[in-house]
Amino acid sequence: MAAILTSLRNTVIAGFLLALILVIFYLRQGGGLELQFWAFIVRWLHVVSGVMWIGLLWYFNFVQIPNMPKIPDEQKPAVSKVIAPAALFWFRWGAMSTIFFGIVLAHLNGYLLDAYTLGAAEGFTVPKDIAIGIGMWLGTIMWFNVWFVIWPNQKIALGLVEAAADQKPKAARTAMLFSRTNTLLSIPMLFAMVSAQNIY
Repeated sequence: MAAILTSLRNTVIAGFLLALILVIFYLRQGGGLELQFWAFIVRWLHVVSGVMWIGLLWYFNFVQIPNMPKIPDEQKPAVSKVIAPAALFWFRWGAMSTIFFGIVLAHLNGYLLDAYTLGAAEGFTVPKDIAIGIGMWLGTIMWFNVWFVIWPNQKIALGLVEAAADQKPKAARTAMLFSRTNTLLSIPMLFAMVSAQNIY
């Protein structure tokens, strides 16, 4: 067991193997591999990706950013040169896979256009389309912020790209403000998406 748990790669592989056992159980109980099953798999991948993305977003905003001023200056490079770049890698690719699987899921379930038009295609009469559409638009805005505002500014702030020294504080502030914007948007986004699945 230690060989599995002391290696992140082995731990993740073991997690997916356990999920595969659940799929085998489903199949042995008479489940099939029709569209509904594949839509479920895409939804599961969407949720797994979203947990990675929003978990890291909240880590940055609830843990790293508030505690950076408390870290002695000589220890800050451990965060800015090692931890933050690794976290930002998983953060941005978590965002990408979340939106990718979300769009595929909406397509497979036939509500992509209805959701992105906030129900306009149906005459604004389907509350579920409006709710999931609000969630999808908030998620899309958040994804855009990650890839086109937060990440480019973090690269400057962390010194991963060449920039004048006076640009770093401005880039760090911009990245922080957009990260806080995403934290703000994540709360109604999750509410809209969960409500679309549970109360409409």
